[in-house]
Amino acid sequence: MPTATASNSPAKWMVLPHYAFAAFSFVVMSVLLLFSTDAFGGHYFNPKLLTITHVTVLGWATMLIFGALYQLLPVVLECRLYSEKLAVYTFGLLATGTVLLACSFWHFWVGTLLQVAAILLFSAFVLFTINIFQTARKAPKWTIEADFIVTASVWLLVTGFVGLLMAFNFTFAFLPEQHVHYLQLHAHIGMAGWFLLLIIGVGSKLIPMFLLSHPGSTKKLNWAYNFINGGLVVFSFDHLFLHTGFVPFYAALVTAGVGLFLWYLYDANHTKQRHDIDLGMKQTFVALGLLLLPLLLVFIVSSKGALPQDLLSSIYLVYGISVFLGFISALILGQTFKTLPFIIWMHAYEDYVGRFKTPLPKDMYSHTLLRWQNIFYLAGFILLITGVLLRMQPVILAGALCFTVTALLYASNVFRMLLHKVQDLKPFTYGNANA
Repeated sequence: MPTATASNSPAKWMVLPHYAFAAFSFVVMSVLLLFSTDAFGGHYFNPKLLTITHVTVLGWATMLIFGALYQLLPVVLECRLYSEKLAVYTFGLLATGTVLLACSFWHFWVGTLLQVAAILLFSAFVLFTINIFQTARKAPKWTIEADFIVTASVWLLVTGFVGLLMAFNFTFAFLPEQHVHYLQLHAHIGMAGWFLLLIIGVGSKLIPMFLLSHPGSTKKLNWAYNFINGGLVVFSFDHLFLHTGFVPFYAALVTAGVGLFLWYLYDANHTKQRHDIDLGMKQTFVALGLLLLPLLLVFIVSSKGALPQDLLSSIYLVYGISVFLGFISALILGQTFKTLPFIIWMHAYEDYVGRFKTPLPKDMYSHTLLRWQNIFYLAGFILLITGVLLRMQPVILAGALCFTVTALLYASNVFRMLLHKVQDLKPFTYGNANA
């Protein structure tokens, strides 16, 4: 990984707070889940679910993605980050906005506090997008990965703008449709436009690299980019202006794009040179498997067939859970232990390589904690969606307890890495330098 050197990477004090805040947010989200089992029996538009969703999306997923991307962008685009100062401001705005937004939704204060939170969050997205654009402009060559990442930042900005409008609409009611109508748009462009495109852009580079695979053609990724963005654009236009019944077709376009990405990864896995798959990559493959559930449910959600209203409401909830607590969370739980250990190791030991015996990145965390984290996560996810579908609060509570254990194990491992200190190293001596 020649481009991931200290000379090309941002300072650790700028990256690592994102991981700390994200781990803390994951714990908070899990605790809130414990006290919100009653909220899963009705409509998804209620204060508790709005709070849990936005803590998950902003404090957990987006915060960690921002931090990881600042470190990984030099690897993907082969150039330095445009501005570390902008990244620090973005962190402050995102963290403050997330806390204020969570308080607003939990107590359903839809006035000034919610509006301030929305402004802070949108400002964070603006600064982030500027940083991504300016960094991409410095790249020595433009790649399909850059297309995905830059376009994802644009969709993030659009998602934030829609959210900003909705925050003010609570007070001034200037939007022509009902609030839930725009919430659906807000959610889908965030899920597919921001998260999905970003994950494909970074994953198509990193996953083959972790597998020691070198896929040749990027044609599948090019078509995946076209299908997903085409589906999102026509869906957004239709949702705002036309209101036709073609939403399943738009969902099919996005699904086709995801299928091409998975096909690309299948080819990469088929040609991999590394066959000893670690726990982080195993969890990544679990996440990719979980992605199939929302891809199936999106057709049920978009077609709104002749299903009982109670069942349809439960399917809506499972759809959201399968995206945010399923695919995205599972991917983060796996990839954290592929990216953060290397970041910690690089900043701590890069100057000692070749002169001292240093630990490996995989020695930065507890494999036992990670193994139990993955077990409790999968159990929690299965219990949660089962409980929601069957409308059984004890099963939902069991799932929430498993998620809480998962979050505590994850946070323990993350802070173990963040607080890692360089120990006394034994220097190499002549004759055993290769030992």
